[in-house]
Amino acid sequence: MFILRAHHFLCMQGFQGYGYSSGFVENMKRIVSEIRKNPDMKVKIIDNCDDICESCTNNVSGKCRNYSSIEIMDKKVLKKLDIKSGQELTASELFDKVNKRIKNKEAADDICEKCLWYSKCLWRLSIR
Repeated sequence: MFILRAHHFLCMQGFQGYGYSSGFVENMKRIVSEIRKNPDMKVKIIDNCDDICESCTNNVSGKCRNYSSIEIMDKKVLKKLDIKSGQELTASELFDKVNKRIKNKEAADDICEKCLWYSKCLWRLSIR
């Protein structure tokens, strides 16, 4: 089971290989690949550093240097999905909730507008 931040369920759908470092990119690729191969895998959804953040250059001793802006993204996603931090669902259930509840540009922009990858995210760009 992976432990993943709420907003990463948006990022995983638009991931193209950009990242904070080569270690981060490789870790993200591995996790995205595992989840795609195992969509019924249980995932614990949280609002702080997770398995993807392990290799992030902003992760300092388990705390995100950009915590305030990232925390806001996670909290918005949790609220829109109507789930609590610590809840466990399958990856496919989470992707389904994301794509049913964050289905227009306004909702996505509300979460993603300050993201470093905003202009490159294929998931966000695919939303009308």
